[in-house]
Amino acid sequence: MGKKILIVDDSTIMRKMIGAALKEADHEVVGEAKDGDNAIKLYKAIKPDLVTMDITMRGMDGFTAASKILAFDSQAKIIFLSNLNQTDYIEKARELGAKGYMNKNSTVEILGLIGQL
Repeated sequence: MGKKILIVDDSTIMRKMIGAALKEADHEVVGEAKDGDNAIKLYKAIKPDLVTMDITMRGMDGFTAASKILAFDSQAKIIFLSNLNQTDYIEKARELGAKGYMNKNSTVEILGLIGQL
C-alpha cells in the first residue's frame, strides 16, 4: 500500500507530472497546493503521510510553509523537490528537518526515497 501524499508546487504542470509518477507507483495523491498558505491549510485538514514541497512559490515559499507545518506537526515528513541545486538550499532543508531534497526531474530517486520513509 502506498503513501498518502500532498503535492505542493506553484506549477500546475509539475503537480500533474509529480502526481502521475506517484500514482503509477501506487501512492495516493490526497491533495495539491499551489502555494505555502494553501499547503498549511491542506496539511492540517488532510494529515498526509508525506508532503512534496517546492521552494520558490508566490506568497509563502516552501521553506516557510515547511517550518509552519513542522511547528504544527513535528513528525511531518517533507521532501523538497526543486530544480535549484544550490548548496544553501540543501543545507536549509536539512536544518528544517526535511527528509530529503531532490531534483524535480529525478523521478526514480524521488520514488526510491519515498519508499524508504
